Order: sequence, then C-alpha cells, then structure tokens
Amino acid sequence: MWHLIGYTLVFGHSYRGIIGNFDNILMLNVRYDSCSRHSPTIPAALFGFFQMMFAAISPLLITGAFAERLKYKAFIIFIIGWELFIYYPVAHWIWGDGWLKIIFQVQDFAGGMVIHTTSGVSALICGKILGARKDFDKYNGEFPPSNLPLAALGGALLWTAWFGFNAGSALQSGPLAVSTVVATQRSAVCSGVIWLIMSWIRHKPSATAVLNGVIAGLAGITPASGYIDPQYGAVIGIILGFTSYFSILLFKHKLRIDDALDVSSVHGVTGVVGSIAIGFFGQKSFNIDGKDGLFFGNHSPYLLGIQLMSVVITGAWSGLITIILLKIIDRIVGLKIEHDEELGLDEEEHGEQAYGWRHSLIPDSLNEEQIHLIVRGSVNHHIQAEQKRLSHISTINKPSMPSIFHQNRRATVVR
Repeated sequence: MWHLIGYTLVFGHSYRGIIGNFDNILMLNVRYDSCSRHSPTIPAALFGFFQMMFAAISPLLITGAFAERLKYKAFIIFIIGWELFIYYPVAHWIWGDGWLKIIFQVQDFAGGMVIHTTSGVSALICGKILGARKDFDKYNGEFPPSNLPLAALGGALLWTAWFGFNAGSALQSGPLAVSTVVATQRSAVCSGVIWLIMSWIRHKPSATAVLNGVIAGLAGITPASGYIDPQYGAVIGIILGFTSYFSILLFKHKLRIDDALDVSSVHGVTGVVGSIAIGFFGQKSFNIDGKDGLFFGNHSPYLLGIQLMSVVITGAWSGLITIILLKIIDRIVGLKIEHDEELGLDEEEHGEQAYGWRHSLIPDSLNEEQIHLIVRGSVNHHIQAEQKRLSHISTINKPSMPSIFHQNRRATVVR
C-alpha cells in the first residue's frame, strides 16, 4: 500500500491541505540519487523507505488490542481502511504539506500524534466494541503473559530499535540526533522505574511491568525527543510512567475495556501526554524548526494551545473513523469469531499453533505440582513404551547388528 499510494497521499503535493495528490503514485519520481523538499539531507527514496516503517508499524500496534477476538477477514479490511482513512490523512496534515503543519506549525518529531495517538485511540475503541475475552473477569483484566522470555526479547529489540526510530527522524547525524537519543533513553529508564515501583506497591516487582513501562517511556518521548533539552526527558518519562500506569487501571478496572496489550495506555495516553509536553518543554535552541514552550523563551502559551488542539483533532478523527470502519466491516463479514475461543485464533483461522501443546489438555483445577507430575508421568510412559517396543523387536527378529547397538538405543531413550 505504501509503495502504491501511501507515499504520494502523505508527501505528495497537497490538495487543499487535506491529502496529497497522485504525482508520486507507485513512488514515481522519488529518486535515490537526489533529495526532496521533505528530505533535504538524504535521498528521497531513502526517506520514503524510512517513512514506510512508520506506516507499517502504526496499524500493527492496534492488533494488540483485539487479540483473540477479531476475524482474520475483518482484520485485513480494517488494516487497509485504517491506513487509507486515518494514517495517511493525519500523517499528511502533520508531516506533509497539510493544514496543521502549514497553518499552525504543529510539532511532532517522530510520531506522537501521527502514530501513537491515532493507534491508541483506535485500540481503545476496538476493545470497547469487540468486548472482553472469555476469562476477563476471572483475571480482572490482567491475563498472565503467554511467554515472558519472548516478551523480554521483544522489549529489548524495541528498546534498541527505538533509537533509530527517534534519532533517524533528524534525517542526519549531529547534535540533534544525539540529543534525541539521550532524551529517549532517559525517558524509557525513568518510566520503567516508575512501573517497577508501582507494581511492587500493588503486588510484586514485575518484569512485565518494567517492559510496559519502558515502552511507555519510549512511545511518549517520541513526539518531543527532537524539540527538548535531553535532561527533561527524565521528567517527561516520570510523568509518562504514572499516566500510562494509572490509565490502565482506569480502562481495565473501571471501564472494563479489554485492551489485550494495553495499547490505548502504553501508546495512546503516552502519545497524547508526550505531544502536549512539547507545549511546556519545547526549546527552539535545540531544533531550529521547533518553538519555545510555556517554560522557555517568552513563556507564550501559543505552542501549548496548538499541541492541545492537534491532539484533540487527531484523536477525534481516529476514533470517529474507527467506529465507522468497524460498523461497516461488521455488516460485511462480521467482526468477532463465532467458534470456541479455547481453540485459539491460530488454529481456528489458520490451522496452526504457536506452541505444540494446548492449555485445554490440562484442567484449570490442577496446581503447579500436579501439572509437573502429569508431565513427568507422560514422559516416563513414553520411555517405557519405547523400551517395550525395542525389546519386542529384539525377541522376534534376529538382530542384524551387535547387541551393544540395541543397548545403546535403550540407554539413549532412557536418558
């Protein structure tokens, strides 16, 4: 989609500040050996590929909200519609030649509004319309992680890649890219620490909480990272940690909205907070394209007002179009799965399993020790069966190999 029409709708010459034209359809005239007005420091084709990353990740963030509930056909239609009617227009308004950029000079360095606010609002709407998963009340919305080591690996990859996500938006090496990296790191660390403390106060220190906190800090600093003094990245990170943590309690425990991966809080709320933070902490001295916020320069509230207005507009647009898309899709193919949720969408929709075993084979009433006994007993049963099979073969058929071969086979099975 990005190569076909996405790039031109976002960065093509603007039609009345609303959407780009079709001059660059199929990325025609987007050259690899020259720059463009949107990328004065790197080749236009490289800029297009860099922006493709943002366009790809934005709708995928939302998928974490409706896990285990949405039909695959509905998912495909929703992603296409979301890109066309939400991401492309909003990205054009703020990063292209759209009205929010040209008229109001809105500030969004790497996607706080374009990516995180839009996807976060859509995730919240999806969670509300699709309803909760089967055991939502049983776990009070806090489902145990499916695979904590994989989550930790994914969090580490995200943390590392986010430096390219934010610093890359400077489109050149130098002081701006460096200050962006420092601000990003400080925000991530401080937000992660806040989540660790809060999880410790409420329950126990949680690795999952730390991962969520770090990602919240990364997402929230995204819009501000290139417009602020890096030392304020820590301050913003602390604010992001508290707001994202308590917004989850609000959405899940008070409003009973089942956002499976807390996208609405970890990305949506932080995207809003980070975008508004520019209105307070922005400093023109760190980015010539920036403006001074309320705490600096002549202490004008102008930038704060612009950021607040832009957040409301992008959030409202995303929410409205998401509702319309879901209603239309529900009429065409239906939204929710109709079969037994215990099978899981992997098996029901694709005939595959992420893991080679099923929870349904082990009764929920068993404790951990009983489960270990069952698993150990099953393994011993297979070992004994294999020993009997080999013994039976050796008594019926004359061995064509020395007996030591069979002894080794049995020893290997026992081990």
